Amino acid sequence: MDELLAVIAELGLELHPDRVRVVASKIEGLGSVEQFALVRPSFGPNADKHLIAKFGRAWQDTGLMTPRDVATALRGASATAIEQERRGSVELTWTGPASGQVPIRHTEQVLMEVINAAQRRLFIVSFVAYQVRSIGGALADAAARGVQIDVLLESSSAHGGKVDHDSAAAMRSAVPSARLFAWSAHDKGAGQYPGVVHAKCAVADGQIAFITSANLTSAAMERNMELGVLVKGGNLPEELHSHLEALIATKVLEPVSSLP
Repeated sequence: MDELLAVIAELGLELHPDRVRVVASKIEGLGSVEQFALVRPSFGPNADKHLIAKFGRAWQDTGLMTPRDVATALRGASATAIEQERRGSVELTWTGPASGQVPIRHTEQVLMEVINAAQRRLFIVSFVAYQVRSIGGALADAAARGVQIDVLLESSSAHGGKVDHDSAAAMRSAVPSARLFAWSAHDKGAGQYPGVVHAKCAVADGQIAFITSANLTSAAMERNMELGVLVKGGNLPEELHSHLEALIATKVLEPVSSLP
């Protein structure tokens, strides 16, 4: 029984909900598991044939669930998969010494995944950016496929910021079409302790977001201890993307070219 339920859960994840509805309806009309071969074509030509065969064997071996029971279980598995996708998934990322306690992915690998996933819009935020050739190449590729790239960076000291390196100039050189932004001096305040852009994140199409401690530097990608989370699906990526775009619309963030 456990094996059959596990396979049904896997089918719920693998098959489109519309396909599950068709398959469940066909199974529900069977007289017994012995007629399973009659519904195999309803899985469609692109379905995993190994998984379908595994499903048939597990049902045959169990023999305890009626066609109606199996159809109901399939519908439930599909509904659960839809809800899981709606809630999204969160994955830990880490650059630094490994402990062996948790599965982890390196910062650069995850950042590249977000950039490569972008099809329409990409927003990146970092305190500083320089000397990361792979990231620059991925951004250039994204621009070439028509992605709108927005980048928020801390201003250089020459422009009222807190870093000596001109990250905006480096980014413009790597990705000429990117829209570069800085926190407006009017909004972040003046005096001895003005605010700085200390957030680090990347979000693509409002669907996948990477929130990290890492700057866009080779040290952060290769040597430092850096921690982050990759969020796929759910509401958070769209909320983050909308928030950053709203900061542009309200002129909290200003184009670098318009700053003194």
